[in-house]
Amino acid sequence: MRKAKIFVHNRWAGILEEKDEPRHYVFSYLPDYEGAAVSLTMPLGQRHYLYEQFPPFFEGLLPEGVLLEALLRNLKLNHDDYFGQLAATGEDLVGAVSFKLHEDE
Repeated sequence: MRKAKIFVHNRWAGILEEKDEPRHYVFSYLPDYEGAAVSLTMPLGQRHYLYEQFPPFFEGLLPEGVLLEALLRNLKLNHDDYFGQLAATGEDLVGAVSFKLHEDE
């Protein structure tokens, strides 16, 4: 299981978790977070979101084309490892959202 901290405007908003067997993803806002929503598809009215595949909003943040191919080749990532790709690029994304691997404390 991998976890990542999700930030909006450099403010910690929630956690994205990749669960195994069966593989699925959970995004949860922090209980005390009251800032902007991560995306329009994940409003604050609901605090937890479950996905059977990589969440479309986060997938949309990933590089494409030659940038993606270079990332996969240089870091030896699997083309289907969206979580790994986001971890590699997540601190330097375009827009308000950033992504940082979560180390258990």
